[in-house]
Amino acid sequence: MKFKNFLYIIFLTTYYSFSQENNSSINGDFINNFQSYNDDPLIGAIAPEEKVLNNAYLNVIYTKNNFSIGLRYESYLNALMDFDSEFQGNGIPYRYITYTADGLEVTAGNYYEQFGSGLILRTYEDKGLGIDNAMDGIKLRLNPISGVYLKSFIGRSRTYFNYSEGIIRGVDMEMDINEMLRIENNGSYIFGSSIVSRFQEDNNPKFNLPQNVAAFSNRLNIMHSGFNYYIEYAYKFNDPVGSFSLESNNYAPGKALLSNLSYSKKGIGINIESHWIDHMEFRSERAKEKEFIINYIPTISKQHTYTLLALYPASTQMEGEFGVQADIFYKLKKGSLLGGKYGTKINFNFSKINAIKNGTSFLNDSLNIRSPFLSYDNDKLYFTDFNIEINKKLDKKTKINFIVSNQKYNKDILEGKTPGEYGTIQSTIGVVDISYKIKKGHTIRIESQALRSKPDPNATKKGDGHWVMLLSEYTISPNWFFSIQDMYNFGNYDQTQRLHYINATFGYIIGSNRFEIGYGQKRAGIFCVGGVCKEVPASNGLNINISSSF
Repeated sequence: MKFKNFLYIIFLTTYYSFSQENNSSINGDFINNFQSYNDDPLIGAIAPEEKVLNNAYLNVIYTKNNFSIGLRYESYLNALMDFDSEFQGNGIPYRYITYTADGLEVTAGNYYEQFGSGLILRTYEDKGLGIDNAMDGIKLRLNPISGVYLKSFIGRSRTYFNYSEGIIRGVDMEMDINEMLRIENNGSYIFGSSIVSRFQEDNNPKFNLPQNVAAFSNRLNIMHSGFNYYIEYAYKFNDPVGSFSLESNNYAPGKALLSNLSYSKKGIGINIESHWIDHMEFRSERAKEKEFIINYIPTISKQHTYTLLALYPASTQMEGEFGVQADIFYKLKKGSLLGGKYGTKINFNFSKINAIKNGTSFLNDSLNIRSPFLSYDNDKLYFTDFNIEINKKLDKKTKINFIVSNQKYNKDILEGKTPGEYGTIQSTIGVVDISYKIKKGHTIRIESQALRSKPDPNATKKGDGHWVMLLSEYTISPNWFFSIQDMYNFGNYDQTQRLHYINATFGYIIGSNRFEIGYGQKRAGIFCVGGVCKEVPASNGLNINISSSF
């Protein structure tokens, strides 16, 4: 169906619904990001020919009784420099119709889906990363009996304004044992099983490539008396890259095991998780680009929100890694010696990620590389992070958050550098965040961060050295906010790069509308969300963000 016909159907349906004054509604949101660019040789920022770039999105969802119709219009004229240049032009790449009745849900068009934790399938959108791998096809959800939930789909995944060559098919079943057997107690037992396959013709003259590639997973979630245990195992049949440029391919199967154990009660929470990954990247087409990935394995490290804590983020190595993480949350009681009048929250976090034995890599493919199950290489460290966070309310007006972290970051592996170029960088980071309520509706927040790094003595390059960052933010609730930030690379080993990155922002919020204007510099680096990363170029310029929901 052509987009204009789709729009025409929505218009007629909407008009008919309102004219009949029946049960229907329209909602959605609008986002527009403008960015100007200036040349800044000091930070390596190069302005594009257009000087001003723009990303815009409009979502519209119409619902009436059992029907839901939606679309998203996207405009890239041209796309912001943070985005791939393939995002270019205007169009409606996302549109769907959903019907729900008597335990059955049918969707035709575009949709997002996730099986289990995403080991073999997760389609989603993240504007910050420039990712949108929505499926286009048919999706069914069915609840045939109490406690049994079925999902199935067939489609192609989105890449920019086009779709991949591979046809993706999948089925998922989840059973809630307590609900099925009508058991009422303080526990819950949920079992799930999934299978996903891809069909793509073999047109490679060098290799005999499988046209059908399947992956399956099984999962179990047990909840009882404050404990929650989740385990999932996934297996992917041999899925060589199939690139014309490679002289060999890895035909080994992919495997993954994810485990999470948590316990919580009033005042304390403990979470221990691990995952083991080997050759588990699953793509909708035989290509290396991240835009074709249809599964998701989150990093097994804390997702820091403070700038310098996230300066060296861990990215999931889907070709092979073993990681563990432990989180302990504890609240010191009010009125105790250390808890004080308002109590004190403490969070201990530790994560460590290593290579696996015989870990596979696109840089060193052979015909059949297999890693012993659950093995790891203690001599090949990818990432560690040990941090302590203390959150304290000092009085009715003042709150303080203090964090100290020690990290090790294998820059060569995690950023795809030449082996021995940077090696493993060690850093110690401290953060002090103080918030003070001046009067009703008026709050000032001061944030101070510092990072001291130690380069790898065996590497040929030393990295960026030491950083410090200061931020001041003033909020007049519920409408206005102002902030200014200075990020200073005072310890760079190259004295010409001891630069300030200054950014100023102010904004206004009224109802469901938000307006923000900022000007400043952005350093080149790696930006990650949940272990998925992209390289961000340096920039200098004005940005205007407008968003609204209705």
